Amino acid sequence: MTTQPPSEPETAAVPTCYRHPGRETYVRCQRCNRPICPDCMRDASVGFQCPECVAEGNKTVRQAQATFGGRAVTVPRVTWTLIVINVLAYLAEIANPTWVINTFAMSAPHVAYNDEWWRLITGAFLHQSPSGGSFALTHILFNMWALYAIGPELERRLGHTRFLTLYMLSALGGSVAIYLFGNVAVGASGAIFGMFGALFVLARKLGFDVRGVLWLIGINVVLTVVVPNISWQGHLGGLITGGLVATIFAFAPSKNRNAVQWGGCVALAVVLVALVMLLPPFAVQAELGLFG
Repeated sequence: MTTQPPSEPETAAVPTCYRHPGRETYVRCQRCNRPICPDCMRDASVGFQCPECVAEGNKTVRQAQATFGGRAVTVPRVTWTLIVINVLAYLAEIANPTWVINTFAMSAPHVAYNDEWWRLITGAFLHQSPSGGSFALTHILFNMWALYAIGPELERRLGHTRFLTLYMLSALGGSVAIYLFGNVAVGASGAIFGMFGALFVLARKLGFDVRGVLWLIGINVVLTVVVPNISWQGHLGGLITGGLVATIFAFAPSKNRNAVQWGGCVALAVVLVALVMLLPPFAVQAELGLFG
């Protein structure tokens, strides 16, 4: 790299930066040999390069990827963001529990008869309010612990966007099951059980020992049955949906993988929405005696 002006006749033209013609410089890009000023210098393995050469070189550098697609994850930002949203929603419940629950909880009658579709998603970010008894605080603590414990690993395997898709579709799947076979419920448990299902599928795909995951799922299934006032519908719907999403991500062929993965997720979302649009809330109708 030339750092001092060469010995040239006084009549020779003074080189100037090709991007800033008014700036004198004697430094040249190592790739294209064009003169570049300090603002245009980009560190290279040897000397400096111009911005265009750096951009062109980056096109040929393969970006690190997560195991099942997407960019590699170093910090599980989606997991932390979901935890923050759940905690903020819980604080809102503390401030005004009646309004928050009545407006945003998953309620099959409100979805079916009042077209309050947002409840299919918002209900998955609420938890039993502090006035709901001794189980209230345990409800959000367990779900957030599960999200903290499992979320980062799934996010690193799937990438940010795919993990968020898994979480949201699992939450929707849990709410759809509540709509069809339940009544009213709150909680991130549908999304959490979706993560359990995804963890099992991905572990099988990667050849890991899945006995620990099976124990985890089994214990939570037992708790779902034994502990009163737990929505088994939301848990089952989330578990099945999460397993399906993970299967789409894990077993998509390497050729056109992105298209298959996202096409499969869109198709699954369409099916879930269609179930709500085309089918009635069976449990609610049974309670109201509308089947006879």
